[in-house]
Amino acid sequence: MRRTSSLLLTAALAVVVTGCPFFTSEEPSFEGSSTEVRPVRPPPPPEAEPEPEARPEPPPAPPAPAPAPAGETVAARHILIQYQGSMRAGSDITRSKDEARAEAERIAGLARQPDADFAGLAREHSDGPTGPRGGDLGRFPRGPMHPAFEQAAFALEVGEVSGVVETPFGFHVIQRYQ
Repeated sequence: MRRTSSLLLTAALAVVVTGCPFFTSEEPSFEGSSTEVRPVRPPPPPEAEPEPEARPEPPPAPPAPAPAPAGETVAARHILIQYQGSMRAGSDITRSKDEARAEAERIAGLARQPDADFAGLAREHSDGPTGPRGGDLGRFPRGPMHPAFEQAAFALEVGEVSGVVETPFGFHVIQRYQ
């Protein structure tokens, strides 16, 4: 058994050292006491790595929104139009995401009319829990709202109505009132 193991080890070393016709196109050389080592496979071509100083700079990060002054808050109302699969959508919500977006666009158009009653539109159309209160969220600082919602609310002037704002909860139309 020991002799068989040693023969197998010798044969394996011979294949590694001299090459194997099954893994290379070169014929192995068994002549004399050659110490030439041939690779089993030709080495892959070296990848052209750019020099560290030649690597392009990563694009700059988009500027962060300006930090809010201490205590800055807004007061806003919103109309939430949910779709099947949106976060916290009730089982009674059956519209598709595209249908919800179209409905939010339609309501945003109504809310931007000069004589629009935003709170009334919210009571009539909002799927959110604040709908019965006219969509009133009260005052809130930066931080607790979804970033897209917060950015839109803080960018509005008092009395202004946003375009459609998408969050995981659905599509919002926002009115800042203070």
